[in-house]
Amino acid sequence: MDLGLAGKRALVMSSSRGLGLGCAQALAAEGAHVLLTGRSGDKLARAAAEINAAGPGKADFVVADLTSESVVDTLIAAAEEFLGGVDILVNNTGGPPPGRMVEADTAVLAAQFDTMVMTVASLTSRLLPAMQAQGWGRVITIGSSGVIQPIPNLGLSNAIRSALVGWSKSLSNDVAADGVTVNMLLPGRIHTERVDELDENASRKSGKPLEDIRFASKATIPAGRYGTVEEFGAVCAFLASQQASYVTGSLVRCDGGAIKSV
Repeated sequence: MDLGLAGKRALVMSSSRGLGLGCAQALAAEGAHVLLTGRSGDKLARAAAEINAAGPGKADFVVADLTSESVVDTLIAAAEEFLGGVDILVNNTGGPPPGRMVEADTAVLAAQFDTMVMTVASLTSRLLPAMQAQGWGRVITIGSSGVIQPIPNLGLSNAIRSALVGWSKSLSNDVAADGVTVNMLLPGRIHTERVDELDENASRKSGKPLEDIRFASKATIPAGRYGTVEEFGAVCAFLASQQASYVTGSLVRCDGGAIKSV
């Protein structure tokens, strides 16, 4: 299937590794020009080089820290310089520290909310008018299965990412008639460095071997395994595609059936 993404311009946040990089790779494989972002120039340079070597799309990158007050201005300027505008925005941020909500530090909650919600909302609002004017755009926000089924020991993530659900759905209603779709993509247990870190943290806290933690986690997933970054990126590419033009305001799961609700 030709997804109609050749020549489209995509800004992918937090894309030096993990889910963000997987999305950027999938979009570039369909011919899109992607702009990678992250804090590590070395990782971004390697990722961009790999995408450019693979083709048919291409990649540039900008070093940007989502905790910086000027990050939105930095990303907007880089998108104009390297892409000449943005057709596809993939909102992605790192997750907050694990822990129970009863133990959460409200100062950390406020700081993480600013990075994970306010930065996303501000960047999106700056890019939307051009998408509306051209009658085509895609806004895809990576969330978590925790917004549907709260994940134990990830209280801050469950709370903060849930705010993006209401924001995304409300925004989708406002811009649907302009040819802009707005969706959230919810990963389950996708095998990334972040998931490795969470498993290692669970192992330390419980005193159980890491392999036991992973075995127990996989046992809760009907597919019986962790997902791959490539599988996740493929769903992102579809949501960005021409064929997904009537999919908006949705929470799309990529979780191997792990979420128990219908």
